[in-house]
Amino acid sequence: MHPLLSKDTGENRLLLGNEAIVRGAIEAGAAVAAAYPGTPSSEIANNLFFISLEGDWPIYFEFSTNEKVAMEVAASAAAAGVRSLTCMKHVGMNVAADVLMTLAYVGVKAGMVIVTADDPSMHSSQNEQDNRTYAKFANLPMLEPTSPQEAKEMTIEAFEISERLELPVILRTTTRTSHVRGPVELGPLPENVKTKSTFEKNPRRWVPVPAVARMRHKVLLEQMEKAVPMAEGSRFNQVSGNGKLGIVASGVSVCYVEDALMELEAGDDVRFLKLGFTFPYPVSLLKEFISEVDEILVVEELEPFLEDEIKVLCKDVGRDVPVYGKASGHFSRMYEFDPLMVKRAISDCLGRRLKEREQVDLSNIPVLPMRPPTLCQGCPHRETYNAVKEALRELGQEEKAIYPTDIGCYTLGLLPPIQMADYLLCMGSSVGSSSGFSVATDHKIVSFIGDSTFFHSGLSSLASAFHNEHKFCLVILDNSTTAMTGHQPNPGIEIRPPGYDRPRIPIEEAVKGLGIKNVHKVNPYKKKEAVSLFKEVLSKDELSVVIAQAPCILYYRKFGGKK
Repeated sequence: MHPLLSKDTGENRLLLGNEAIVRGAIEAGAAVAAAYPGTPSSEIANNLFFISLEGDWPIYFEFSTNEKVAMEVAASAAAAGVRSLTCMKHVGMNVAADVLMTLAYVGVKAGMVIVTADDPSMHSSQNEQDNRTYAKFANLPMLEPTSPQEAKEMTIEAFEISERLELPVILRTTTRTSHVRGPVELGPLPENVKTKSTFEKNPRRWVPVPAVARMRHKVLLEQMEKAVPMAEGSRFNQVSGNGKLGIVASGVSVCYVEDALMELEAGDDVRFLKLGFTFPYPVSLLKEFISEVDEILVVEELEPFLEDEIKVLCKDVGRDVPVYGKASGHFSRMYEFDPLMVKRAISDCLGRRLKEREQVDLSNIPVLPMRPPTLCQGCPHRETYNAVKEALRELGQEEKAIYPTDIGCYTLGLLPPIQMADYLLCMGSSVGSSSGFSVATDHKIVSFIGDSTFFHSGLSSLASAFHNEHKFCLVILDNSTTAMTGHQPNPGIEIRPPGYDRPRIPIEEAVKGLGIKNVHKVNPYKKKEAVSLFKEVLSKDELSVVIAQAPCILYYRKFGGKK
């Protein structure tokens, strides 16, 4: 049995924040989940996937082709009356946003939780957007945990809030809350999980043509008015201390503030408002807090989401209270915080001189060489890049070629000695950007996309490229898994984890189905054959697709080459 299905109620387990979310979803009776993998959310989907394969718990899970599809799967299940969850990294919400904005209007019947995992400092991402703005943008309730225990509790609470309001609820984490380990008290597992229901047809709710959408927007605003007192009285919003310096924090920043106050012995000098139910803003709670302090320091990573609202509320209550944070220079709008940074800001606001720790003398230690990320030894992508490079060299095109790339392990083709990544925007952008380069330049264009990314958002772009007669070579790097985020399956895989028997979609057939004739498949480990094929393809001025097919070495070893 999967460890997250333990029936040891009351016991503490050391769980990742992401694992705690899974446990919370199980305790809450979620029966449908769908996701596209993306760090720092990946462990949520991975655990749900294996729980569903093992068959010891009544839950359906799928790795959808992208986040939009995953949200649609979860939303329709919740509309039918079955509790559901979807999870994604922060940029995945952009893909799902088209669904999200209208889902807020039509709402749900059973509870639905949307986990968005933000990545301050971009540990594994191409930007560090603050997805709290999506809660405000879509007008949906949002919770932010500070620890694994809260992650579990908030997941359960989010399902309850969702059903009371008939709206999906956003659970926003960051890398540090997703990947921290902490004790989590296990609650009881439900005896009966509702896995099937009956969809009640009601086009005036579920089909948002303009007349319906206008009515449903009004309903959304009314429901969010009901959410305000929920935020005001939430047990996840807590005030402590009696000082005249007010500190407001949410998410992992709460932990840094608590550590700083303990180390500075400043608990009696500060009034601290910890926010866990962060949207809708608990306005009355914030106004009362403003009336009790003379200065406010807002500690939140990335955008001034709370800071700006507090400044507005200060004007509303007629108090000219200084609000420190991003605008004052105490914190940056870039990158994640650390405990020392927060301690310095609090010391500054208290007018104290912070006693810096004595630095250890490291002058006798040699400078360590940089260890940038790199493609694994034996990775088939290395051989594909080498074959393309050699073919272009023999054609005299190496120096002039443009290499649009995509999101995946192969993005590391950016680095020496490969250096074959010139342009990148987002998942699937290699195909669309190649189309633009083919119109705007006379360069030879060779773009790279992975098998999972191709199914995620490459198909529609390739259809557009073919229809509009763009000329470039698309190399689909098919290593039979979604390697970068932890070896999750995709529709084209040949090597499969035990028990995974869903139908396969061969990439070659999918590409030919679009009408593209110049489609080839090659094993990149067969160097002479690969170079010869690329020379043939790249000597022509037309749209061509080459599928470089060889398994990820680590994935192949993991499953022993079993199909």
